[in-house]
Amino acid sequence: MSISCDWPQAIIGVLLSQNVDLVAHVPDAGHAALIRLAEGHDQIDVVTLTSEEEGVGLLCGAWAGGRNGVLLMQSSGVGNCINALALPEICRIPFLTIVSMRGEWEEFVPWQIPMGLATPKVFEAMHVEVFRATEEQHVAETVDAAGDFAFTTRRSAAVLLSQQMLGAKQFKEG
Repeated sequence: MSISCDWPQAIIGVLLSQNVDLVAHVPDAGHAALIRLAEGHDQIDVVTLTSEEEGVGLLCGAWAGGRNGVLLMQSSGVGNCINALALPEICRIPFLTIVSMRGEWEEFVPWQIPMGLATPKVFEAMHVEVFRATEEQHVAETVDAAGDFAFTTRRSAAVLLSQQMLGAKQFKEG
């Protein structure tokens, strides 16, 4: 039996405790509640991106200007960031991303599966430490551990939010 929690609110609390004041994202239903919460906080600037790799550069520049940020994206967008992920690695810039996974639990869209399966391997190949949250009650501690890792070691960290926890996307006929 799983204990339900308000994981988006828990993540916002962790981000605020780690002085994250910038949330960059490509719109994604898996992150919708988290994005709305971030938009509701005066101390967080939210930037909507046209592609995920823009977020890597934005967060690196923000850090150079004294700010901490997080990139929210879907696993299908991880492939768009491969080359950009070299920037925080080479320059020793802390980089934190939270990824809503696709291509896993109850996936019904075949083209989501390859990148869903490759996401952890892509991050590992680019020296991004992977943290996985599979249960709502462990999301806050997982994001906290990843943020601590990124911001204290000046390394890259990714939190993968499992599709089983998020639930399979549902599309409604319109």
